[in-house]
Amino acid sequence: MAKLSTILIILAIVASAHAAAVWFSRATPRTVTVESASLFCSFLPKTLGEDIGSSENDAIPFCTQANPKNAPGAKKFPTGFIKSAHFAKGSGFVQVTGRIDRTKYKLSKNDGGGQYDTNAPPGAICKGFKKFVNLVEPDVQHFCIRCCTDASKCHTNESTAGCETIVPGNYS
Repeated sequence: MAKLSTILIILAIVASAHAAAVWFSRATPRTVTVESASLFCSFLPKTLGEDIGSSENDAIPFCTQANPKNAPGAKKFPTGFIKSAHFAKGSGFVQVTGRIDRTKYKLSKNDGGGQYDTNAPPGAICKGFKKFVNLVEPDVQHFCIRCCTDASKCHTNESTAGCETIVPGNYS
């Protein structure tokens, strides 16, 4: 009888953990899209003013429009947050690079930024792509996102190198 109750307790714990994971993934949008200079997303902290690095595990998607078809549940960027956006497409990837106004989301001028990617936040994806890398750098007011069908085109292990190195492009 003791073995049966131990098994039941273990099954209950496993079921609860699975239910929590399913609820979390459904309750928190984790999908971004990069379609053009006028329709794209980026992860940002869920809390206004939070440092980018501190938010890597619980960030949420923001897009140029609220709740776009390929990023359901995403919020709209604050007005004026995106100052410039340059779309580029290459063999195995699409990307957007540009400038932000950190004050529109109360990001710190001392925040060197951080990286969101296929591994963080958990469950994050770029719709239609195998891998993505997304950096936000409030100190220099840059952002970049690259989504890749060829995983080797998205370098997710070099976050300290910054946008201009990881996602070469136009940052004017």
